[in-house]
Amino acid sequence: MAEPSVLVIAGHDPTGGAGIQADIEAVAAQGVHALSLVTCLTAQDTDNVRRVQPVAPLLLAEQAELLLADCPVAAVKIGLIGDLSQLPWLVDLLRQLAVPVVLDPILRAGGGAELVGRSLAAGLREQLLPLTTVLLPNAVEARRLSGQEDLDQAGAALLALGAANVLITGGDEPETEAVNRWYRPGAPVQEYRWPRLAGRYHGAGCTLASALAARLALGEPLQQALEQAQAYTHRCLRAARAVGQGRLIPRRIGAGA
Repeated sequence: MAEPSVLVIAGHDPTGGAGIQADIEAVAAQGVHALSLVTCLTAQDTDNVRRVQPVAPLLLAEQAELLLADCPVAAVKIGLIGDLSQLPWLVDLLRQLAVPVVLDPILRAGGGAELVGRSLAAGLREQLLPLTTVLLPNAVEARRLSGQEDLDQAGAALLALGAANVLITGGDEPETEAVNRWYRPGAPVQEYRWPRLAGRYHGAGCTLASALAARLALGEPLQQALEQAQAYTHRCLRAARAVGQGRLIPRRIGAGA
């Protein structure tokens, strides 16, 4: 098939700023088709999340069985996981697929609401990181998952836990530029520096992770895919717009050059 497919596994955000809708838009903007499995429904607005309602693992397993029997998958993007009961199904699915996996370890909402408890965070570390091609935490998530305050130590710790590559994003760090740091075994840290934008955004991580998964599905080498996905995300943020009274939503379709 000329157009590859990415399987996006994430929650539903009614605002369209993050979650499955963000994933589909970002994947489509790379010229790739998005298949989707919704892990949870949420009650949220453009500022924060009030409630997360997980989807039953048995339903997810049935959806995945029919989907994968019909459609080839070239890469997987994982966002918000509904609860701990979904992990065994997800681990089995990733082992069956054996394709590149991009994990955006969403632990809390941009407005501060905690979305993942200690047991699920531990499950992410122990079960999903060893199956992950690229882990994409922001700095806060990297520190929480690794237990390290220093970002270089956090990156090294996350590699030691099994992730093949780690890109820690620095959009929320108090630096003059937004600095994203790529960690990989046996190589020096590579920094990507982007002009800091003034806005507060809802769905930036989803946009980057999904674009990266799509670039990998197209067969791009990892370094090229990382560069292309970051450049695309920066364009989306630069063109972001307000659809509500909270954070700005990235303009993933028609963001321009």
